[in-house]
Amino acid sequence: PPHHDIYSIEDLAQLIYDLKFSNPKADVSVKLVSETGVGVVACGVVKAKADHVLISGHDGGTGASKWTGIKSAGCPWEIGLAETHQALVANGLRGRAAVQTDGQLKTARDVAIAALLGAEEFGFATAPLIAMGCVMMRKCHTNTCPVGIATQDPELRAKFEGTPENVVTFFYLLAESLREIMAELGFRTIDEMVGRADLLEPNHELIASNAKLAGVDLSALLLPASAIDAAAPQHKSEVQDHSIETHIDNYLIARCAGALEGGGNVRASFGFPIGNEDRAAGAMLSYEVSKRYGRKGLPDGTISVRFSGHGGQSFAVWLANGIEFDLEGDANDYVGKGLSGGRVVVYPPKGVLYEARRNVIVGNAALYGATAGEAYFSGLAAERFAVRNSGARAVVEGVGDHGAEYMTGGVLVVLGPTGKNFAAGMSGGWAFVYDPKREFPARCNMETVDLEPLAEASAEDVATVRTMVETHLERTGSTLAAEVLDDWVASVRHFVKVAPRDYKRALAEAEAERLVEEAAAEMANRGVDAFEELKRISLAGGHGATA
Repeated sequence: PPHHDIYSIEDLAQLIYDLKFSNPKADVSVKLVSETGVGVVACGVVKAKADHVLISGHDGGTGASKWTGIKSAGCPWEIGLAETHQALVANGLRGRAAVQTDGQLKTARDVAIAALLGAEEFGFATAPLIAMGCVMMRKCHTNTCPVGIATQDPELRAKFEGTPENVVTFFYLLAESLREIMAELGFRTIDEMVGRADLLEPNHELIASNAKLAGVDLSALLLPASAIDAAAPQHKSEVQDHSIETHIDNYLIARCAGALEGGGNVRASFGFPIGNEDRAAGAMLSYEVSKRYGRKGLPDGTISVRFSGHGGQSFAVWLANGIEFDLEGDANDYVGKGLSGGRVVVYPPKGVLYEARRNVIVGNAALYGATAGEAYFSGLAAERFAVRNSGARAVVEGVGDHGAEYMTGGVLVVLGPTGKNFAAGMSGGWAFVYDPKREFPARCNMETVDLEPLAEASAEDVATVRTMVETHLERTGSTLAAEVLDDWVASVRHFVKVAPRDYKRALAEAEAERLVEEAAAEMANRGVDAFEELKRISLAGGHGATA
């Protein structure tokens, strides 16, 4: 799946939880494809405390979609919507979430039917685009949109003739037409219409006109949910209980009040116990930082929390600039997920009898989708470490299967063994693996990367690895890091650099462009015409000639 840490409804529930606490004031919406059985999935989604469920029909799709996908995937929104509404009512869940549908809704009639089948919100995309001037060339992904809508080309954008008034007029007339239909049916509000499928009936003349339609039975589709449970809510009527008031971050925010308002002039540093029931620790605290200071966050070290115990799911999720979480203990899955500039450190309690380098200290999908920040883990990480990492720097003492999968940026230093399929789909950033037993090449997915000895890499790479290992030792007290540093000259020979081919090529091209620009600027400063200089060098016998 696109989000590689979701393999069950429990994983989806955790994602919903993480997203809710990243902005408690926002609703969390889950989009589901209209298909047979979607009602059961929608019930799970609402039980997982999503605020909003979208049933998307097969007719829609971006112009960048494959034609086979647009024509051959999914079901009509009517089927998925009716099933979802009926299933939510039958399970007493309909009042807890809003239901939306989309997929080529164009007219007031479409909206009326969607409401009668159970939706209270309606999504439009293609129709407003047409109102703006879209001509359906389906070139949205090629930067060649001829009417200037889906392009960054200045010449093509100049062709755009759409206006906001065009879109406003479309929706104004749509709403007016819908009011007329509602008046004919005797409704004053959309809420009154939701789920009233008893007002819909098949077109018997059309069915009778075609022998192939004789067996069509729409009774299940047009069954009013009120016939299933008349006492159950038929539309959204309550607010999901996310238990925000009992979240651990409420206590952290109270302790950090001065630092949050001080803009870096006031610091907060304290210890705090944590248990594995404390999920998404740091999410609301990071929200408070980003709400006040945006992406820049706070200066490094403004907020420092020293936890002890067992971190729950998504410990240090979305951690913002200026926040450091140190955990003496261990943590469950998703540690540092979406790390956004903060620092997370996890190390074993003092006095433990086991060796940290041989024991898992953080669970699956740690640093999933991290964009910036630092992480130091004195122990092993489980599977899918740093999947889709795009900017974080991390040191860990070993990882499970699928490490660095789809990584696009950042730097990883792995001081121990890896599982299979390391670097699958990796397209950016660097990974350095300590491999004294020469086992790593057999476990690395070589489809997009090359392996290079660190000893043959640049001095900058060697210095980067050493600095990160030294910081790891300083932050965690790792005995493995100490051993690696004790004989650094020998250790360098055991490191392997994982280098994505396309990333190397892009950096080389950027460096070549920089050198050309520098040379051109230097010539301009000397008052030398670049063309004449190239001609002179050629006549003089090559680049070795001097003026």
